Amino acid sequence: MLQKKETPLLTEGFSRIMSCNDDGDIKKAVDLYNALGPSDSLPSGIFCQKSKGPVQVGIMKFLKKGDTSTVEKSSGPKITLSETKPEQQKPLPKHEKVEEGMSCPMEIEKGLNDKNENEEHAKECDSGDVDSCTLAFPSISTADFQFDLDRASDIIVDTAADFLQKFDNITYIRLVLVDLSEKSRILSLVKEKASKKSIDCSRFFTFVGDITQLHTKGGLRCSVIANAANWRLKPGGGGVNAAIFSAAGESLHHATKKCADALRPGTSVVVPLPSISPLHQREGVTHVIHVLGPNMNPMRPDYLKNDYIKGSKILHEAYNSLFENFASIVRGHMGKQNEKLGPEMSASGGTSPNDTKMKREDSHGSERMKKHKLLPPIMTVKQQHECTKANMPNYHDKSITSSAAPNQAREGDTKKSGVVASKTWGSWAQALYELAMHPEKYKNTDSIMETSDEFIVLKDLYPKAKRHVLVISRTDGLDSLADVKKEHLPLLRRMHSAGVKWAQKFLEEDASLVFRLGYHSVPSMRQLHLHIISQDFDSTSLKNKKHWNSFTTPFFRDSVDVIEEIEQHGSATASSDEKILAMELRCHRCRSAHPNIPKLKSHIANCKSSFPSHLLQKNRLTSS
Repeated sequence: MLQKKETPLLTEGFSRIMSCNDDGDIKKAVDLYNALGPSDSLPSGIFCQKSKGPVQVGIMKFLKKGDTSTVEKSSGPKITLSETKPEQQKPLPKHEKVEEGMSCPMEIEKGLNDKNENEEHAKECDSGDVDSCTLAFPSISTADFQFDLDRASDIIVDTAADFLQKFDNITYIRLVLVDLSEKSRILSLVKEKASKKSIDCSRFFTFVGDITQLHTKGGLRCSVIANAANWRLKPGGGGVNAAIFSAAGESLHHATKKCADALRPGTSVVVPLPSISPLHQREGVTHVIHVLGPNMNPMRPDYLKNDYIKGSKILHEAYNSLFENFASIVRGHMGKQNEKLGPEMSASGGTSPNDTKMKREDSHGSERMKKHKLLPPIMTVKQQHECTKANMPNYHDKSITSSAAPNQAREGDTKKSGVVASKTWGSWAQALYELAMHPEKYKNTDSIMETSDEFIVLKDLYPKAKRHVLVISRTDGLDSLADVKKEHLPLLRRMHSAGVKWAQKFLEEDASLVFRLGYHSVPSMRQLHLHIISQDFDSTSLKNKKHWNSFTTPFFRDSVDVIEEIEQHGSATASSDEKILAMELRCHRCRSAHPNIPKLKSHIANCKSSFPSHLLQKNRLTSS
């Protein structure tokens, strides 16, 4: 469509061609497309072609770029046919009448190969708002996890509609469902169901292409993409997960480690993509949101045995978590533009009438998020960037893994007795705090074993032994041992007594167990909590050196020692050297060295050595 070039042909892959021979024709074409609503469409074919000569110079005035052949979006809000003022409504030529019931209109597109042409091509504009407020995501759980496509499409459309309704005055927020194949059944199902619900197809549409090459190969700009991740948040496997990790390079793997090392089904985590990533540099992707859905594949972890009641609930939670985390990124982007964080701003930059309502939702979480088991509120973009290894020296504390959504982080750099007094708590590290402060929100979960005014007792969601529970303080301001003073001794004693009580209950069930009670020197999760853990360490969740060394080295402070030290000195000393977590693997009984976790576990299962003498003193161990 450039000057001195032949006009394109339908046989070249275009669905609709409008020939513009002067500026008046150009204006008519732009007005025509701007006036189309979600349920409106135009017939295919060539219209208004008077000659096969070159396109006039005026065509360049509304082309965005010569190499993209994209129609420039008008600066005002999108006007649907039903919203057009009477004086603006003009009868269309007979051959351009809109047919009711047809799908979303095609745009003037560049010549794409027939096999790769997208029927619902994304609209591009010069503003960076659209790029920053576009989420491209694959269908979750419908590939390797074999979730029913019809049920999945219902959930995708419902959650997308709910999300967009919350942001109905931000017209440039877009959700894009991506799949590789033009014949994708999930895309066709979603398009059909979205059309029936009259969802604005400029804000929610499907796209055929590689999610790692949306800009360079498909012309679609978006700064946020979702990854259908595995629970370990690691590269590998196949499909979208392998493709995204491969395209993003090692930087995504390292950035992910800083924010989380695992997900549970129904949750997601935001990972800011470093600027050195090829995916960032080539495609403009600034954030990857890892999300994990339900599994209906008997060959994969967490198999649900075709329980679609539970599976549908988890998939709803997964999409809600994904979209809510995307919302946090949008709010951050809008906050930067307006020099303040605001939950929802109008397209013109003014404050929305719904600001107060959205702020309340941002503080307490949406109703859907409240129903999410043990899930804290949404993390802002600033907090996402604060997700560093210093925030999470080990990963054993993940009794709850959330969707990367903390409360406001505590910050400080004061040190006491060699322990960091306070720090920035990022992502899922806020989950225990949220649970301790508001246990009534999670009264229906079977993870909570006991609740009192001073503490709660909770099953560790990723236990590192046959029996592993936490006693969590409910005192605000007690993030870790570094915050404990003499006035907290009565609380610590009662927490210890509760731990012993539960250890004895477990011993009644299995007299062969031996328990140890203690705290981590530098916990990975906010809110002071006491571990009660059996010393068999027989658990599939114990996977690496950090897990092992956090319970079997001086990094783990015995409860009786902590209480005694605070009585004598007013505070607890503990090693803050996290290098201890990378030490060699040694048996906690005979202290023999082992090259890896599997060999260590094999040894532990048969080791009959006595425990070290210091553990046999002062009731550091609880047994039958």
